[in-house]
Amino acid sequence: MSAVFFAEELEGVATWWRIMRRDGITLAFTSHNRSLQFDGITHLAAPGMLPSAIRRTARLERDSVEVQGILSHETISRTELEDGRFTEAHVAIGMVNWENLQRSTLFHGSLGNVSVEDDGYTAELRSAKASLEQDLVPRTSPTCRATFCDVACRLNPVVYTRLAVVEAIDTMANAVRFAALTQTANYIQGELRWVDGPHAGLKMRVLGAEGGGLVLDQPLSVTMEPGHRAYVKEGCDHTVSTCSARFGNAVNFQGEPFLPGNDVLTRYPTSSS
Repeated sequence: MSAVFFAEELEGVATWWRIMRRDGITLAFTSHNRSLQFDGITHLAAPGMLPSAIRRTARLERDSVEVQGILSHETISRTELEDGRFTEAHVAIGMVNWENLQRSTLFHGSLGNVSVEDDGYTAELRSAKASLEQDLVPRTSPTCRATFCDVACRLNPVVYTRLAVVEAIDTMANAVRFAALTQTANYIQGELRWVDGPHAGLKMRVLGAEGGGLVLDQPLSVTMEPGHRAYVKEGCDHTVSTCSARFGNAVNFQGEPFLPGNDVLTRYPTSSS
């Protein structure tokens, strides 16, 4: 449903916005002084949000958006922000007539990095046009440019993913040991997604393997306990030797490991050659 706003001298217009996180949770708010329900979603009253400017153009550069207070509601906890649950969340902002619920969407995009500023939180808003700035032209490289188990790699992620149960936690090393998870070195540069526990729904990267445990890239909660589960996916160092020997997938290797480097162009004959 769309509408034309400010056509009359006096209208009941409020701003609404939705934050759709990657773990499947959607939070919706409105600048009106009471909650509004439309599109099957309840938008909680949050008068502190101030959209100072939203500029849309037909050109390819990203739209300009300035918003204050989008993360200031009491339902958004500091722990969730610091855990990265709002990073890359989808954001929609629009206007609604709170009398008849006619509405229009003004902005679609995603949240960038969240940072602390003056005892509050700020986040970069990236419009949907930001994806047009990506350089999709492949470049030559000695390592594989494909993401492990993606369409270009063609390996089945199910084969290299395990549902593992936490056996022990080392908060000092930021490492987790999973029961019945062998050959932990194969999981370096891999990832895991927590099924339950304090990090449920979050993804973490595996930085290393020490003492039978996996060292992760994000701080582990002190409330984590043995018995929590996670889907753990193996990693790949993107070299042709690993692709061939470990996975037997050299035919799909997306790199040029034997291409001469730039130093070949600078070589010149010498008296000893």
